[in-house]
Amino acid sequence: MLEAVAIRGNVDTRIGFVRSGELDAVVLAAAGLNRLGRLDEATQILDDTLMLPAPGQGALAIECAAADTALAAALAVLDDAPTRAAVTAERALLAALEAGCSAPVGALAEVRRGSSAQQSAELHLRALVGTVDGASVVQLSATGAIAPEAASEQAAAALGRELAARMLAQGAAGLMGERVK
Repeated sequence: MLEAVAIRGNVDTRIGFVRSGELDAVVLAAAGLNRLGRLDEATQILDDTLMLPAPGQGALAIECAAADTALAAALAVLDDAPTRAAVTAERALLAALEAGCSAPVGALAEVRRGSSAQQSAELHLRALVGTVDGASVVQLSATGAIAPEAASEQAAAALGRELAARMLAQGAAGLMGERVK
């Protein structure tokens, strides 16, 4: 039987629960382990068809003073529009669900490019809201066209909000408040 328990702490603390025998396993973000140069400590990488990541997982942001236009222009080359659209959709979903970072919500948006330069790309968003023990879930997906320019952020946010509304209509809000008995 699988028993889910809430834990807190940094990577060393969480891995320590397994090493000490207190827990049989912990689930950590591969993106975080990779950034720390510790991905080799993972014994298994879970496919997103088995478990969706937390919304916005693995996305990085850089901030600078708006007044520093030269730095802002230099940093702009690092922006990846498809990634920005995907993260925007995931975060819009989370905000519309009124869920925080500890809520049992998973989401993954992926950009699927058109086969020709004239075709718009599609953004496919999959999301899941469940009870902490996984016994009850609402899992839905949505797909929408996005343009390559700034309008894609607006379309991505709208897609996230639309999917959240459908999930709420199917009882997602009630699931987030339930706890493992």
